Amino acid sequence: MKPIRVLIVDDSPTVQTVLTSVLSDEPDIEVLGIASDPFEAKDLIVGKRPDVITLDIEMPRMDGITFLKRLMSFRPIPVIMISSYTRKNSIRTFEALNAGAFDFVAKPTGDVRIGLQNLKHEIISKIRAATRAKIKLSGLLGKSREPISIGGNRAFNKIIVIGASTGGTQAIQTLLESMPSNVNGIVIVQHLPVGFTSAFAQRLNGLFPLNIKEAEDGDRIDQGDVLVAPGGIHLQVAKDLMGYYVQLKDGQPVKHQRPSVDIMFHSVAKTAASDSIGVLLTGMGDDGADGLLAMKQAGAFTVAQDEASSVLFGMPRAAIERGAAKVVVALDDIAQVILSSLTT
Repeated sequence: MKPIRVLIVDDSPTVQTVLTSVLSDEPDIEVLGIASDPFEAKDLIVGKRPDVITLDIEMPRMDGITFLKRLMSFRPIPVIMISSYTRKNSIRTFEALNAGAFDFVAKPTGDVRIGLQNLKHEIISKIRAATRAKIKLSGLLGKSREPISIGGNRAFNKIIVIGASTGGTQAIQTLLESMPSNVNGIVIVQHLPVGFTSAFAQRLNGLFPLNIKEAEDGDRIDQGDVLVAPGGIHLQVAKDLMGYYVQLKDGQPVKHQRPSVDIMFHSVAKTAASDSIGVLLTGMGDDGADGLLAMKQAGAFTVAQDEASSVLFGMPRAAIERGAAKVVVALDDIAQVILSSLTT
C-alpha cells in the first residue's frame, strides 16, 4: 500500500521538527513537505498533491482559517487543524470545523516537544482516519433548516441523549437546527478536549432557540435545555423525584475517551430506559456502541447515523453491527425520526 502523504503547514520550527519526527516513525506515513505559511503550502499542494494536511491556525501572511476556506472551495483535502488552546483559538477551531476541516489536535501548553510526543497516538490515528473521511466542497456543506413543529407548548417525558466524535460538531449543529424549542431535554457527549466544550456549547447557543450550555454537576435535564458534557470528565444521567439530572464523575478514559458516550448511554439505560432516545452520530472507533445496545435492550428508541451521511462511519457501524440501532437513517432525517417517535 502507498504511504499516506502528509503536508505540515506551521510557522513554528519546533512544531515542524516534532511533527516530522512523530510522523516519520510510522511506516505507512510519509512527510512530503513542510510549509511555513499558506503561500508555500499552495505550491506544495499543487506540485505534490498531499493526502492529508496538518494546519496551524495562527501563521504569518495568511491565517489558517482563511487558507482553509480557500482550499475547501476548490480542492477539498482532509485537513487536521493544530490549535493551541486559547479562548480565541477554541472559538476559531469550530469555525475551521464548520469550514470543512476534518478534525483538530489541541496543541499542548508548556513544552511543545513533550506535549506533541504525548499526543502521538491521537495525531497518528486522526491522520489515518482522515484518509477514509468524506470531505466536501465548502459550498456543499448543507443548507439551514427550519425547526420541526411538535405542537404548541406540549412537553414530553423522554430525554434525548446524543453521542458523537469526528465530524460530530457539524452533525450536532445540523440535528439541532431542526429541533423545536419545546423539545424535552437533550444531553450531548461530543469527544472534545478540556476547554473546547465550553466554546462549542456557546457557539451552538448563539445559533438556536434552545438553552445550550456546558453541563455542570447537578444540572437538570429540562424542556428546551441542551447540556454538553465537559471535556476531561465523564457524564452520567441520574434520576430523583423531580426528574432527570446529570452527574459529572472522574474516572479513567473509556475506549480512549473522557467523556465517554458509553458511560452516558449505560447510565441512561439504567435510569431512563424506555423514557429515553439514544442517537449515535459520526465518529471514529466504537465508543457508544455497547451503551446504545444497553439502551435498546432497556426499551429505549435508538438511532444510528447512516454511512452515506457520516464523515466517519466507525461508531455508527459498530452500533449497527451489534444490533443496537432500531433505526438507521441519514443525518438530515434524524430529527424527524426522533420527533416522530415522541409523538407516536
